[in-house]
Amino acid sequence: MSLKCGIVGLTNSGKTTIFNCMSSSKAEASRAAFTSSKSNIGIIPVPDDRLYRLDALIKSQKIIPATVEIVDIPGLAKGSSHGEGIGNKFLADIQKTDALIHVLRCFDDEMLPHIEGSVDPVRDIEILELELQVKDLEMIERKIQKYEKLTKIGEKDARRGLEVLQHIKENLDNFNSIRNLKLTDEERKYLTDLFLLTDIPVLYVCNVDDASAVGGNAYVDRVKEAVKHEDTEVIIIAGKLEAEIAELDNQDDRMAFLADAGLKEPGVNKLIRSAYKLLNLESFFTAGPKEVRAWTIHRGMTAPQASGVIHSDLERGFIRAEVMKYDDFIRYGSEHACKEAGKFYVEGKSYIVQEGDIIHIRFNV
Repeated sequence: MSLKCGIVGLTNSGKTTIFNCMSSSKAEASRAAFTSSKSNIGIIPVPDDRLYRLDALIKSQKIIPATVEIVDIPGLAKGSSHGEGIGNKFLADIQKTDALIHVLRCFDDEMLPHIEGSVDPVRDIEILELELQVKDLEMIERKIQKYEKLTKIGEKDARRGLEVLQHIKENLDNFNSIRNLKLTDEERKYLTDLFLLTDIPVLYVCNVDDASAVGGNAYVDRVKEAVKHEDTEVIIIAGKLEAEIAELDNQDDRMAFLADAGLKEPGVNKLIRSAYKLLNLESFFTAGPKEVRAWTIHRGMTAPQASGVIHSDLERGFIRAEVMKYDDFIRYGSEHACKEAGKFYVEGKSYIVQEGDIIHIRFNV
């Protein structure tokens, strides 16, 4: 799946620290503004305990998790759409992503001044959204001019396209991002070639101090109130604490550290899973003596399409999919027991693969 999730935020929000907690390719985190001049990319395993439960029954040689690509985009500043800070280059990097993780500074630190002079995560949301909206307005206005010319020469469908674009422009003028508009598929067809920034789905990460890792704080409460009408998720992560946990090599030490902080797992694990979901991705499993593996598919894929993720030959020569549900397999303990219980299904080309399906593909080429 060639999908990317970008991690964004204002300078000194802690986003690179959080990125490093997820990724094995450690990016440089600095207290100085605009010290980074390029985006960092991490191919990050998606935490999934189901793989280990399957392996406990199958005893395979290796476990291979699904992965998600996260791009750490250097910190933005007010005026980026006009070239301030790193400027337009990184707005272009955002344009190449399919979803956004917006990291918000929700902690106080006198040794780390906020680029805007005070800690205010709601204002920070508005700053970044405004930069994206300004860029989208530029693209919408250019296309409006094109449709105006087409309307004058009587081009079919141009008037409808003009109506849709003017409606979107009006919303952008009123600081409403496109992702929050209820657009129909018919309306969206006029936007497909624009790759608009405010149309990218987003989730918010509140980067808090250690003491607020479990319950959040007043800054988090303000963020939740500000975005309560959006179709989004707000995740709480104590970036500094997570970085300390990530430095520990011993798993028992990590778990002890987490328990001491009142956490059951690293907050970044939930973030990675949420990013995977935000990209509209799901996992199905293959399980055998050689490996237990999670495969990434777009939600809604058919069995032949999903088999093509494994190998193109499987899709080309697809005959049928033999399917067991994860919960059934864990309950009964083996393929044979699932068959005895009537929980082994043979599915054809129209079958829509479900999250957590255990699948064996029959094919012939």
